[in-house]
Amino acid sequence: MTVDLSELAGTLAGRRLLVIGDAVLDTYVRCAADGLAREAPVPVLRAERTVHHCGGAANLAANAAALGAEVEIVTACGADEAGDRLVELLREAGVGTEGVLRVPGGTTPVKRRHTVRGQLLMRVDTGDGPVAPPLDQDRWTALLAGRMASADAVVISEYGGGLLSGPLVAALAALRPVGPETLVADARDIAALGTVRPTAVTPSREEAARLLPVPDDGKGGDPQEPRRLAERVLHLSGARIAVLTLGAEGAVAVERDRPAVRTYSRRLQIRSTVGAGDTFAAALALALACGADTAPALELASAAAEAVVARPETAVCTADDLAARLGATGKVIASGGLAAWQRAHDRPYRRLVFTNGCYDILHAGHVSNLSRAKELGDLLVVGVNSDDSVRRLKGPGRPLTPLDERMRILAALSCVDAVVPFRGDSPVDLLEALRPDVYVKGSDYTPETLPEWSLVTRLGGRVHLLDNVEDRSTTRLIHRIRALSGPGVPTSDEGSP
Repeated sequence: MTVDLSELAGTLAGRRLLVIGDAVLDTYVRCAADGLAREAPVPVLRAERTVHHCGGAANLAANAAALGAEVEIVTACGADEAGDRLVELLREAGVGTEGVLRVPGGTTPVKRRHTVRGQLLMRVDTGDGPVAPPLDQDRWTALLAGRMASADAVVISEYGGGLLSGPLVAALAALRPVGPETLVADARDIAALGTVRPTAVTPSREEAARLLPVPDDGKGGDPQEPRRLAERVLHLSGARIAVLTLGAEGAVAVERDRPAVRTYSRRLQIRSTVGAGDTFAAALALALACGADTAPALELASAAAEAVVARPETAVCTADDLAARLGATGKVIASGGLAAWQRAHDRPYRRLVFTNGCYDILHAGHVSNLSRAKELGDLLVVGVNSDDSVRRLKGPGRPLTPLDERMRILAALSCVDAVVPFRGDSPVDLLEALRPDVYVKGSDYTPETLPEWSLVTRLGGRVHLLDNVEDRSTTRLIHRIRALSGPGVPTSDEGSP
């Protein structure tokens, strides 16, 4: 069904999230450069201010709380000053800390980063070993049973700190049937959590490549390589959804018997990527707990991660931050503003991809086709039929969603760079104005049935036909709605979105 990402973001508040994992204290020493040392050619840094943030699983929990969720964390830290500070930061963030286990003699992991004017110069890690409380499976089960039963979602955040020992994993696996449907594993070793049967796993491309026999080179030359790597992650993990985070390139998600979904990072200045994966996992888990499908959940999580990489140091994405990022896309273009958009985006060797449709009820087939269309070039422009045009093509009672909403929903997809309406039954005027390198349509078209084919060829472009996603169409969705609510919703067959 059509999902407005801004509305989805508004449903995150009040969801109950349980975070289980390795907590870290992120410390930043903000310094001023004071020349070179006499004894060696190294910079002298003058410490001016030290600030502390939640890190690791604690950062994930803080991000979920900032998005409005009710969060509790189960973790372990040392009975030391760093542990005291970490617990204090969690409480200030609104995270429940009754599940924080203080280990006598243990040391809390601290990552101390030294920066000058926001530029990271050095990181020093302290903590003489993993913090692992000596609990057997029965004691872990007693600690987790009530918390999992009352949660809307669980996130496992594993940073190699030692908390996810065999007894804890066994307890999680035993409690899985009585816990919430949504369980997201943001772990370095996803294979070790196979018995937990996670809903989704969220490794980075680098983490996935380390786990699999043939590492991905990370060069990004083949646009299909991330999807293939994600498919292997899916098989390895036993999860329903495998999400591969790609840093500045976005993310790709695959799931069983569904089309792959890809998001693309919007063009923004990246100041720090520390903790962005935590933000992503928190938002993804909350969106899935709200009942969102993979595509909108992935888009929302990507938007939340983008909000924090634009800031220095470890940061959280608040509900207001997310709403602002989802609302300020600037992608919807009036037909009269198309020339200005082209001038602003005109670059040598930049390939422009164009597609069009009604997009009356955005579904997984649409999102898959748009993601695949984006892979054919650098910029994706989507033409959208006006309300009058949809009525002429589809019959009375259509569209179900007015033009402004259809355009706003499309603009929220990260794979889409611009959305522009057209009034006619064909986007001929847009094709002539844009002169795209690639024009994308579904495989149910041929040169004889697609009037625009000859025009695109004459303008120097090419037509690319995508295989349609089976059992995904607006008409089928409307028929299902009619079956549930009774007759009265006119429909017509659709050969296009």
